[in-house]
Amino acid sequence: MISIPLLADMLSADSTATSGVTTALGAATQPLELDVNKWFSREMMNDWLNSGINFGIRVVLAILLFLIGRWVIRRLLRIFERILKRREIDGVAVTLLGSVLTALLYIALFLTLGGVLGVKSVSFAAVLASMGLAVGMALSGQLQNLAGGVIIMVTKPFSIGDYILAQTVEGSVRAVSLFYTEILTPDNKRIFIPNGVLSSGVVVNYSHEETRRIEWTIGIEYDEDFARVRSAIESLLESDERVLKTPEPVIVLHKLNSSSVDVLVRAWVRSDDLWPVFWDFNRRVYEDFNKRGISFPFPQLTVHQGK
Repeated sequence: MISIPLLADMLSADSTATSGVTTALGAATQPLELDVNKWFSREMMNDWLNSGINFGIRVVLAILLFLIGRWVIRRLLRIFERILKRREIDGVAVTLLGSVLTALLYIALFLTLGGVLGVKSVSFAAVLASMGLAVGMALSGQLQNLAGGVIIMVTKPFSIGDYILAQTVEGSVRAVSLFYTEILTPDNKRIFIPNGVLSSGVVVNYSHEETRRIEWTIGIEYDEDFARVRSAIESLLESDERVLKTPEPVIVLHKLNSSSVDVLVRAWVRSDDLWPVFWDFNRRVYEDFNKRGISFPFPQLTVHQGK
């Protein structure tokens, strides 16, 4: 039979070892109690309180500084925009330069706020640089749009308010930011085109020139007298003050179709008057030709029946 000694017997057998362990535990516990008391001492609590009050004051000052700085930035941007407009700087350049200045001013404001909160300028700048690198790597495709915005500002293919056609989108230019150009379509839709695509693609600017040419193709029957038709069209053009006298309108016999004769009419108007003149002339031709008895053709097919 195997006998297992009890714990009490073991402790009683070696009382010297037991007392040594107790002494060691007491020695290990005493410094811990002293450190805890020192950690929660009155001096330490006062230091915490003072640090909290100082940080709270810094936060309040930072908030006030941010509000004041934002107001100052807005005022500076308005003054900057007025100066550029007085110097007749293009609207696209005004928008892009305003965006760049806004970014720089807010970066300076945040650096100042970091100093108020106790963040060292070098550390804060390093953090901003790291964040900028990370954002730049994440948004590498936007760098092309940024470069496209600069190209648009330098080359000036259009201005704010111009009516353009680009990337199958047709409308008026409302704004040009660092990365996108905002287009307002005739049916009141806002479309944002990336500057990178816009600067490298084909852009048709309908508003760049002060005058534009309108073309009409009017079909008449073969039986009609071209001289009479020409005289009627000349009267309609001369009676419209929006049609420019120079260059002179052109009225020619353009094409002989199977069922009609096409008369080509070309006239110059101011760019803003293009569509009103175009639609009004169509209506007036229809009404005047009916009064004069000039017939409009329609497709005809002659069939000869054999015997």
